[in-house]
Amino acid sequence: MKVTFASAQYPISQHASLEDWRKHTENWILNAVQQKAQLLLFPEYGSMELVSIFAEEIQANIHQQVRELQNLKEEFCDFFASLAIQHQVIIVAPSFPVLENSKIFNRAFVFSPKGLVGFQDKFFMTRFENEEWGIDAAEPKILTLFEAEWGSFGIQICYDVEFALGSQLLAQAGASLILAPSCTETIRGATRVHVGARARALENQAFTIVSQTVGNAAWSPAVDINYGFAGFYTTPDKEMPEEGIISTKKPQEIGWLIETLDFSAIGKVRNDGQVFNYKDHQRLAVGLIDNEIEVIKKRV
Repeated sequence: MKVTFASAQYPISQHASLEDWRKHTENWILNAVQQKAQLLLFPEYGSMELVSIFAEEIQANIHQQVRELQNLKEEFCDFFASLAIQHQVIIVAPSFPVLENSKIFNRAFVFSPKGLVGFQDKFFMTRFENEEWGIDAAEPKILTLFEAEWGSFGIQICYDVEFALGSQLLAQAGASLILAPSCTETIRGATRVHVGARARALENQAFTIVSQTVGNAAWSPAVDINYGFAGFYTTPDKEMPEEGIISTKKPQEIGWLIETLDFSAIGKVRNDGQVFNYKDHQRLAVGLIDNEIEVIKKRV
């Protein structure tokens, strides 16, 4: 089955009001929908642009701003849910720092024509998140497999996609697509995410999609510098691109990268590829999986 996806190269924009943010977000969604996108992927921490509507003293405080954002979480989710329902699409919203039980989790909410259908928390924290910002690793460690009519997908937020285990468990549970929303400030950081996404596509003979923040937001001490680009990857195998690169967008440009993926191609290479990365990767992992990680399924 063929499905059209949109991956955002997304700027952290300043907004004068919540209504301005709504109009900005609605325009982004409409632009992707007009290009026939059926799933829209936003990057990690794109929600931090909401901080721009707060007072300057809150904008300058990386700890206080996260707590103030909690007052907008319900509005954030309700608005994305309404857009997903209105346009009959799946939206992986910009990840949002969520405060629960005195801990802050980096959470990507997923919306569909049903509304809010689930979320994925980030497992591995970067040094900035851990040492300076106070963002916590997912607790408990639960991977969500989102099941759509055309196939199943999972989410590995930024640094998570640089590790094999999460994507492997998702693929074992049925995922043929891994989404990697990301926020990085250097070419090196962006490269690590893209290399990770390409490796996960190879290991699991799957599609992977990267969305990243772009441009600078000098008013934000948390996401002030952003470098990135969107990318679609797969395994370099039969009837797939020779280097596994489907497409990438010019770094630092603002906009969507749109691609239509054929999920029947994943089944073909997993069953009769030049190599059996997917099958062998699963076989070699027997006995190595950490029992603390659980996979749950959500129908979208």
